[in-house]
Amino acid sequence: MTEISTNLPFDLAAAVTHLSNCDPCIARLVQEAVAFDPNIDHTQSPYEALLESIAYQSISGKAAATIFARIKALGANGGPPTPEEMLKLKTQALRKAGLSGAKILAMKDLAQKTIDGIVPTHEEALKLSDEELVERLISVRGIGAWTVEMFLIFRLGRPDVLPIHDLGVKKGWSVAYNKKHMPRPKELLAFGERWRPYRTVASWYMWRAFENAGYATTNKILPPKSKRKRTRPKATSHKAPNFAPSRAKPRRS
Repeated sequence: MTEISTNLPFDLAAAVTHLSNCDPCIARLVQEAVAFDPNIDHTQSPYEALLESIAYQSISGKAAATIFARIKALGANGGPPTPEEMLKLKTQALRKAGLSGAKILAMKDLAQKTIDGIVPTHEEALKLSDEELVERLISVRGIGAWTVEMFLIFRLGRPDVLPIHDLGVKKGWSVAYNKKHMPRPKELLAFGERWRPYRTVASWYMWRAFENAGYATTNKILPPKSKRKRTRPKATSHKAPNFAPSRAKPRRS
């Protein structure tokens, strides 16, 4: 399928060419699947993007969209509440919007760490490496590595992110490479070395492989294979000839 033009910080055509040359499976997916397009919202600050990510955690997209719309309505200017506004909002108002207690604490911690400068502005984020951003952002309550990886891909458009714990990527890999089991995270990380420096685009095509296969197929994919434990050979016991019954009492160990 022809790649569409996107406003990305890297050369998408070069990425697709590299991946197609080093991996025939991705070359096939490029022709069959929807072209890479992270649909980056360039108007969102890191704070706003992460605020939305927290709202979307662990619930359906439709329910999360409704809740986030209510949260935005609490802002003074029609957008999400600013960090300062978020800290002033009462728990009851946020509960009424549909947030759980854990998400309220996470949003308020995000607001405080944005004010403190731990959560960078967009301009600052552009100067930080992926590793530096992960280190900073996972310090926010309720934000883990996966959330930061999604931020790196869908807000900053970073080219070399591989979400090794993402279910869609893992199952998509199993579909694409005709495997019965999902890969272990370390296995996927090692496999993904061939995709550098464009692991983000490769991840996109793993997601598309997962979607295109359908749940009837992906539900049959088994969990990762457990590692086989090395068994030590049993020591051969050499017993002395039993000429007479022993009368010695067993010693306590």
